[in-house]
Amino acid sequence: MTKFTAVIPARYASTRFPGKPLIDIAGKTMIQRVYEQVLKAGIDAVYVATDHQAIAEHVNHFGGRFLMTSETHQSGTDRCNECASLLKLDNNDVMINIQGDEPFIKPSQISLLCGLFEESATEIGTLIKKVATTNELQQPTIPKVVLNKHGEAIYFSRSVIPYPAKKSVEDLLASGIYYKHIGIYAYRIHILKQIAALSPSLLEQTESLEQLRWIENGYAIKTALTNEETIAIDTPDDLTKALHFLHQNS
Repeated sequence: MTKFTAVIPARYASTRFPGKPLIDIAGKTMIQRVYEQVLKAGIDAVYVATDHQAIAEHVNHFGGRFLMTSETHQSGTDRCNECASLLKLDNNDVMINIQGDEPFIKPSQISLLCGLFEESATEIGTLIKKVATTNELQQPTIPKVVLNKHGEAIYFSRSVIPYPAKKSVEDLLASGIYYKHIGIYAYRIHILKQIAALSPSLLEQTESLEQLRWIENGYAIKTALTNEETIAIDTPDDLTKALHFLHQNS
């Protein structure tokens, strides 16, 4: 039986928002809120993966589990790969990489992602959501994704894709052709080991999107469609939006 382990990478250092995992959001830190949301999904195990002692001590204080990982990792995928080794997970088990800056992630989204692995052929899974507005579509901070007929990602971009060559953006938006990427991943352990060993690719470096490295090297990324919105906190300004979201949904 496939075992699912969730890892929440949490770095203290951040160019735009230092100490982000420990910021207070209405009485709880961001990392505690993420951890508690993931626990609600009922998966086999949940860990915070960090390279900073203050984060580890805080996780321990609220009763969570953590793994100390290297300070040199360039991505959450690399940190997850180290966790897979530390935990000695079986090759066919699945690791879920939960973004540490999404304190309102829904347990249903995690369950939806896990469901992709009912198919034994699934190597990597992620979530997508239909783009709702032209403003959202044109934001370079929101990666867009194009799919094939099997629900696999063909390409991710910060630009508008597919390009509206013959119809207006508004018409295409109404047709439901545009999707955005929700940055949560799951990988079978043997695939995680392989992709963590890949060198950065040209497409990845061009778009600054790590998942393009996997596509460029021939790995299939299966997607599941969610209707749930997520609120990522990447800057201090995002914190204001998050507090407003919490107030509206409490």
